[in-house]
Amino acid sequence: MAELKARLRADLAAAMKHKNTTTVAALRLALSAIGAEEVAGKTAKELSDDEVRRVLTKEVKKRKEAAQAFTDAGRTEQAATERAEADALSGYLPAQLSDAELHALVEEAVAEVAGQLGDPPGPRQMGEVMKAANGRVAGRAEGGRVASVVKAKLAEG
Repeated sequence: MAELKARLRADLAAAMKHKNTTTVAALRLALSAIGAEEVAGKTAKELSDDEVRRVLTKEVKKRKEAAQAFTDAGRTEQAATERAEADALSGYLPAQLSDAELHALVEEAVAEVAGQLGDPPGPRQMGEVMKAANGRVAGRAEGGRVASVVKAKLAEG
């Protein structure tokens, strides 16, 4: 079993003992999503820690989107609950990259693609640069954030 999944289960048991309902709800939903991902497709498989982190990232994003929707609808209690669940799950994810770190990784990706192409990449090579950048970022920044930095870098030439 993946270490992260085992840690989630252990923390769920501890949260249940301490009657921390928000953490219990967040961890149950996360473990349910992980279980669903494990049985998705033709064959069931055990997820690695990286795959578990990917599922947790999706769950945190869902909670944040739901919190925003509740806030827009004027339902502040539900929004607060969703934010608390997102915060509980965020503790299991690696720290997000700062803007400076993200820009540095994108610079490396652009340099790598430039080395492969022989000349600086332009907007048409965004897919290649994104592939190289996402390999370096490894879940420490949202895809949209990476894409905007890559797009800006390629636009400046």
